[in-house]
Amino acid sequence: MGEVVTLWLKRFKRGPMDPVMFAEAIAGRGLVNNKDQGGKRQITIIDEARWKEACDEIHVAVDPSARRANVMLRGIDLEATHGKKLRIGGCVVLIHNMTRPCERMDEAQEGLREALKPHWRAGAYGEIVEGGVIRLGDTAEWIE
Repeated sequence: MGEVVTLWLKRFKRGPMDPVMFAEAIAGRGLVNNKDQGGKRQITIIDEARWKEACDEIHVAVDPSARRANVMLRGIDLEATHGKKLRIGGCVVLIHNMTRPCERMDEAQEGLREALKPHWRAGAYGEIVEGGVIRLGDTAEWIE
């Protein structure tokens, strides 16, 4: 079992990642007040340990908000989890695939993009299949 360490919302493309105490997830849509709505990429998730591995590899501590994900989890490994369901707080997310690191990662810190490629270090994306509220400190666990 894992836990929610940090939550962010992105209000517009290339906009800042705003830290929040909670986020409301709407099934089939995404997080309320987040730019990404609908489709298969309604929520993005990173694993705290994998983020640290990437930073250790480049010898620089980069603020995890640079990854531009919505949720940082502790204690949940996301690698090779496509098709699995993850309960995060009051919602359920169907993981579709890993998030590919883009050029924005090297804008944040040179070498970060390459460091994020192995082991799903850049995180995963999915769709909200059961809506609810996600709060800092909530539990996260694989279901089914």
